[in-house]
Amino acid sequence: MSVNETHDPRLRSWVASANDETCDFPIQNLPHGVFRRLGTSEAFRGGVAIGDQILDLPAAVDRGAFRGAARAVAAAAAAPALNGLMTMGASAWRELRAELSRQLRAGSESAGLLAMCLVPQAEAEHAVPAVIGDYTDYLASWHHMVNAGRIFRPDAPPLPQFRRSPIAYHGRSSSVEVSGATFPRPWGQIAAGDASGPQFAPTRCLDYELEIAFWVGPGNRRGEPVRVADAEQHIFGVSLLNDWSARDIQAYESTPLGPFLGKNFLSTISPWVVTLEALEPFRCALPRQPDDPPPAPNLACADLRLGFDLQLEAWIETTRNVSPARLSRSSFRHCYWSMAQMLAHHAEGGCNLRPGDLIGTGTQSGPGDAEQGCLLELSLAGRRPVPMPSGDTRSFLHDGDTIALRAWGARDGAARVGFGNCRGTVLPAIDFPLERSPAAG
Repeated sequence: MSVNETHDPRLRSWVASANDETCDFPIQNLPHGVFRRLGTSEAFRGGVAIGDQILDLPAAVDRGAFRGAARAVAAAAAAPALNGLMTMGASAWRELRAELSRQLRAGSESAGLLAMCLVPQAEAEHAVPAVIGDYTDYLASWHHMVNAGRIFRPDAPPLPQFRRSPIAYHGRSSSVEVSGATFPRPWGQIAAGDASGPQFAPTRCLDYELEIAFWVGPGNRRGEPVRVADAEQHIFGVSLLNDWSARDIQAYESTPLGPFLGKNFLSTISPWVVTLEALEPFRCALPRQPDDPPPAPNLACADLRLGFDLQLEAWIETTRNVSPARLSRSSFRHCYWSMAQMLAHHAEGGCNLRPGDLIGTGTQSGPGDAEQGCLLELSLAGRRPVPMPSGDTRSFLHDGDTIALRAWGARDGAARVGFGNCRGTVLPAIDFPLERSPAAG
């Protein structure tokens, strides 16, 4: 990947809202998603965000907006799931992005034609962008690993293998849903603190996790590893991810096999997939220290500019807050392992990745206070409750709380590229259908 004419910050679009400097979706972004008009029974279809609008790709294709090789790529991007587009590879993605950029620029001869293919984002609803075959979540933030380790295992040193290779667990793809989903507080087994055994109850320690997730493009054959230097050719794009966690259930179950029911009830993703090419201006070096041990040989790369400087924020809306309150802000530049290294590590033993697979980076936390990416860290597991503007506090999430994650890339000499919101709301626990004993009637 490299910076090219599509990244030029001087570019303007004939879609006026895309020229607002605070807009997440300028012409330099052009992320892909799947949508339909809100409240209709229309089929979901592919679209591209531009300003506060969505370019309806099936309508644009039908009107003859794309010709030659770009037409086949646009048709794949117009489908109700983006797996076909993800399969096509980086050269096809670049070709479509360049064509979209040319047609959406101010002065384009296509403006009149494509203006008839716009749908306001406020009038749309979204689906998960691709059929997710598998979902894997990493622990790739050094600061999150250290902070959480001090809480869960205060007498243990930082994981010694962390700086040699990234750590991950396999998640549940069936419970990955798009932004806006609500969910009931999950039930599970929770340590009771005495010899009577665990208590089965709704979690009291419900948490969010501020993460980046990336989508696999072309896969690899089973048994064939992927070199780090080639890994980005297998990454289509990036979304925001909230891997909701029930910390008390997680703590009880995690020995010996790690996360399971504490995390499989819901993971929320943002609806738009920002292509890796759109993020090229925000590339940065990985955060390495002189005394860090070298990574495993298969994860070493001569080019250390594998990271991306993306601003990350978590906001909370409560039933008592007049307006949303920011919980934390950090940057993806603090992530110890790159997306390329995570993908290469995933495939090193011969695992066959497939188009549409989703890979999370784990909670992203920075080195400073208020840079932590979850309430477990912010509140020190409840020992330091986080104050809310309304006067109450949060150690963990309450029923009715909404978490909104945001992210964007910004630097001098580049247009701001954002991700939109990734939202989810906590509902009260359901009335669990427990078996009644005869004595209880």
